[in-house]
Amino acid sequence: MVHIILYAIVPILVIMMLGYYSGKTGAFTGEQARTLNKVVLNYALPAALFISIVKANRQMLGVDVKLTIISFVVLIACFFLVYYVFRIFYKDTMAESAISALISGSPTIGFLGFAVLEPIFGSSASVGLVIAIVAIEVNAIGIPIGLALLNTGNAKLAAAKSGAPRPNPWKPVIDAIKEPVAWAPILAVILVLCGVKWPSYLDPSFTLISGANASVAVFAAGITLSSVKIQINGQAVMGSFLKLIVMPLALLVVGIIFKMDPLNLKMLVVCGALPPAFSGIIISSRYNCYVATGTSSLALSTILFMGFCPLWIWLTELALKWFPY
Repeated sequence: MVHIILYAIVPILVIMMLGYYSGKTGAFTGEQARTLNKVVLNYALPAALFISIVKANRQMLGVDVKLTIISFVVLIACFFLVYYVFRIFYKDTMAESAISALISGSPTIGFLGFAVLEPIFGSSASVGLVIAIVAIEVNAIGIPIGLALLNTGNAKLAAAKSGAPRPNPWKPVIDAIKEPVAWAPILAVILVLCGVKWPSYLDPSFTLISGANASVAVFAAGITLSSVKIQINGQAVMGSFLKLIVMPLALLVVGIIFKMDPLNLKMLVVCGALPPAFSGIIISSRYNCYVATGTSSLALSTILFMGFCPLWIWLTELALKWFPY
């Protein structure tokens, strides 16, 4: 756990604080943070998502069908749970609820997946399998759905303000798919399902720009925090609760009910307990929607993860002893 804190969590907090300091000292502004996020959202993040998914293969998805189905169903269910909790109980707009779902309804698997799971479970093929499956769900399914909901909400709001008739309901969906961050992971999944083998000599062309994804996104999040009032309010706390407690608990309960492989179950629960996806913060800043609360929720969840990670490992092992199969 000390290794995870020093090598996975502390760097996030240090870079975020560096961004916060640079914003407070005037080196960067909130508008420049949005420009940085535009670079990440349109180029670095799509490249990172594409290259991480396209290296998988069709056999990986079929090795453990139970793992694939449970992770897909539970994570999508949690995504929509977050969306409707904020939509119904907090009366957020459709766009704000979509951002909440992208943040608190998705784990940051691409950035922290290997950094957290490998020190705990080793560098085995099963670790890569779990991370690849969760990454496909979060990036190839969750992001396009979130963008479609976000665009639909913005379109309805614009139509209501202008008095114009409601736009074609499929237009926001089409607009979402046009975003590189949406079509890049979908294209990667299609290539994997078609059995196309990705040549390794093409990796450097993608990894060079994708390397800026996490660091620039976290730095920009710190700048954003410096330019807005930090809001550790009920919504930020609720987002952390849904992300760090409800999601891993749902994965644990469903996994035990359907008798998942114990090792895969432990890894999947830890994946569910990871902090919110940085992609949600990037999209939030890019569209200037739900920025303060979303970024505050990310910071709060990242700090709390240091305690919840070992807690969920212990609870999973305890549950497997109580309900042996």
